[in-house]
Amino acid sequence: MKTKILTVLKESEGFVSGQDLCSVLGVSRTAVWKVIKQLEEEGYKIEAVRNKGYRLVEVADVMTKAEIGSRIHTKWMGKNLLYLPVTDSTNIQAKKQGEGGAPHGTLVVADCQNAGKGRRGRSWSSPSGTSIYMSFLLRPQIPPRCASMITLIAGMASCQAVREATGLKAQIKWPNDLVVRGKKICGILTEMSAEMEQIHYIVTGIGINVNQQEFPEEIRTKATSLKLETGRDLSRSEIIAGTMEWFEKYFEIFLETEDLSRLRKEYEGLLANMNQEVLVLDPKGEYKGICRGIQEDGELLVEQRDGRIGRVMSGEVSVRGIYGYV
Repeated sequence: MKTKILTVLKESEGFVSGQDLCSVLGVSRTAVWKVIKQLEEEGYKIEAVRNKGYRLVEVADVMTKAEIGSRIHTKWMGKNLLYLPVTDSTNIQAKKQGEGGAPHGTLVVADCQNAGKGRRGRSWSSPSGTSIYMSFLLRPQIPPRCASMITLIAGMASCQAVREATGLKAQIKWPNDLVVRGKKICGILTEMSAEMEQIHYIVTGIGINVNQQEFPEEIRTKATSLKLETGRDLSRSEIIAGTMEWFEKYFEIFLETEDLSRLRKEYEGLLANMNQEVLVLDPKGEYKGICRGIQEDGELLVEQRDGRIGRVMSGEVSVRGIYGYV
C-alpha cells in the first residue's frame, strides 16, 4: 500500500484527496493517514490541507522498498524487489534468491554492505546512506558463453541512468567500470551458476558512488562520487530505477541476436577509451595500442603498433589508459 500511495502522490501535480486514496486502495482514511505518517518519518515532506488532501512537497534521498518500487516502471526488470537496510553482499543475497527459485529480473538492494566485493575478489567500500549497492538475478535462455556480455549491457544501462539523473558525461571503462572525468564511480561484477550447456542463473552486482564525500586515502585519486562531481545530493532510488529501465531495454535487444551486434555502436559511443591509447595488462606481457571499440561478442579491439587488431578477452586482462585511472 505504501508503494501505491507514493506512486499516486508522485504522479499528481496537486493535492490528492484522502477519499480518492481510500477509493483507489480500498482502505480506510485511518489506514491512509498511518501510511502518510510513516512516509514522513522516512524523510518525505508531505503537505496535508483540510478539504484538499495530501501533496508531496519534497523527495529526499530516501531508500526504502516503497520508494524504489514507486519509481520502477518496467515490464519485468526489478518487479520482484528485495530491500535490505544492511547485508553482507547483495550478490550473495541475489545468489541465495537464485537458489531459492526467485524469478527472472529479481532485484536486491541494500543501504549498506559489510562484505561487498569487486572484481578478482577485491573488497568494495560500502558505507551506509551514500551509495548504491544492488544486484539482479537473471535466468536467460542463452548459452553460457554469452554470459560475459551481461556485464557490458549492465555498464550501458547504469551509464545511461547516471547521465539522465546528473547531466554528467559518464563513460564506460571496459569491461566493468564507469568513470567521470577519469575517476571511477561504479564497478560491476557478474557471477554465474551453470552447467556445460545450460545457465541456471546469472547475478550481476552494481555499486555506484552517489553521495559520498570522502574516500579512503589509497583510492582518493582514482575514485569520485556523483555528488562530488555535481555539487548536489542525488536520489539513489532514481538511479536504481533508471538502470532497471535501461537494462530491460538493452537486454531484450541483446536476446534477439545473443550478441552485441545491435548495441555495439551505442556502446562504443559511451566507451571512455574509444580511439585512445591504452595499456593492455596481459599476464603474458603488457603492450600499448589504440582502442578501436568492441567485437560483437564484447571483446575489446586494440590496434597494435604493427597495425594488427588484437582481441582482448574480459576476465583475462585489464585495460588502463596511459595517463591516470582510465
